[in-house]
Amino acid sequence: MKLSSPQPLSELARILGIRFVGDPDHLVMGINEIHRVETGDLTFVDVEKYYKKALQSAATTVLINKEVTPPLGKALLISDDPFRDYNRLTEHFQPRLSMDTVGRKQSIHPSVRLGQHVVMGDHVTIEEGVEIGHHVVIGSHVHIGAHTIVYPQVTIGHYTTIGKHCCLNQGASLGAEAFYYKKREWGREKMLSKGSVRLEDYVEIGAHTCIDRGVSAETRIGEHTKIDNLVQIGHDTVLGKRVLIAAQAAVAGCCVIEDDVIIWGQVGIASSLRIGKGAVILAQSGLMADVPAGKTYLGSPAKESKRQFREIASVEKLPDLLREIDDKRK
Repeated sequence: MKLSSPQPLSELARILGIRFVGDPDHLVMGINEIHRVETGDLTFVDVEKYYKKALQSAATTVLINKEVTPPLGKALLISDDPFRDYNRLTEHFQPRLSMDTVGRKQSIHPSVRLGQHVVMGDHVTIEEGVEIGHHVVIGSHVHIGAHTIVYPQVTIGHYTTIGKHCCLNQGASLGAEAFYYKKREWGREKMLSKGSVRLEDYVEIGAHTCIDRGVSAETRIGEHTKIDNLVQIGHDTVLGKRVLIAAQAAVAGCCVIEDDVIIWGQVGIASSLRIGKGAVILAQSGLMADVPAGKTYLGSPAKESKRQFREIASVEKLPDLLREIDDKRK
């Protein structure tokens, strides 16, 4: 999330009531989780084995639970609980929106066709030629591009941007909160979701598919991407252009799926993976590692399909080989 105005390091330390290391006037431009940081951002780290990753990332401010020497040009906020204080900062700069919105400052083109019982939040913009079916719920700070079709019972959460000529089928959910928790002695503490969802032009979303909003950045679906029914896209995941995802696939958070990838049905993809351009993931595969561009993968854990097919063929020959060995021993 980008801040509406840059904040000096000393002010963030004051808000949290903690110490800092660095120039008091060092500016923070945004707040982002480690997978999506950019220059000027603040990120957090609370596990020692990830200190190096955070300190050497693009982030120029690090919320950390140990005082170390920051790299040149970077600053630290010293916290006894960075996860908690990261939540406090994001909540401070983007307070949770009430569900009891009154629909102020809406901009709806006269050509828009609305079904019955459509509910909208504040700061909603709907462009020309849009059709919205019955019982659709639209949160606040939502933009829907021209000639998009939203079928009945779709839910569009806060801070969602939908491009032109998109199609959201029945029961789709955009902008649900991220599945992201930290284990505590008393249970699990939730990472607050303060990011967004962006659908570029000509995207189609299948019935009852769920796309979670980013933790502090955006979950993005590239133009001309088509997603089938009952698919899960996790927080902060970025899909490229012309991606195809078949039914019942699940993509965890913080993944990058490049242009022209095809993912068949019931595929499971672990968090923070990258699937290269033009790769194909065959049905019911489980990915635990990155996939190079242009490759076809199969199985769980998935391997390159040619290798996997050879292994399957070899396993099928094992009973005959064992019988041959037994016959020779006799």
